[in-house]
Amino acid sequence: MATADTRPAVVALATDIICVVVFCTVGRRSHDEGLNLVGIAETAWPFLAGTVVGWLLSRGWLRPTAVAPTGVTVWFCTVVVGMLLRKATGVGVATSFIVVASISTAVLLLGWRVGVRLMARG
Repeated sequence: MATADTRPAVVALATDIICVVVFCTVGRRSHDEGLNLVGIAETAWPFLAGTVVGWLLSRGWLRPTAVAPTGVTVWFCTVVVGMLLRKATGVGVATSFIVVASISTAVLLLGWRVGVRLMARG
């Protein structure tokens, strides 16, 4: 169970995971793919692996809500590792998809951190 010390990191990691799953779910919906748990998991796992890599590289638990370096590293790894894993498993990585995925995940993974920062100032 999360303690008071670990709660911010657990919540931030969970938020990142939810953002990636939302991105994958919306993508599947926009392409008329099935919205079932297995389909969403198949689409999300490469990006979620990238999210975990980003958390480890940035040591996200130290500054979980920081836009930089945590958010930027998590976002970058989510996209790059996700695309590399998709390519390695024979799933599409068209240039247009890379652009859309990069923008969408930036809005989601960086956006919530910007929101937290703005709320902390206010």
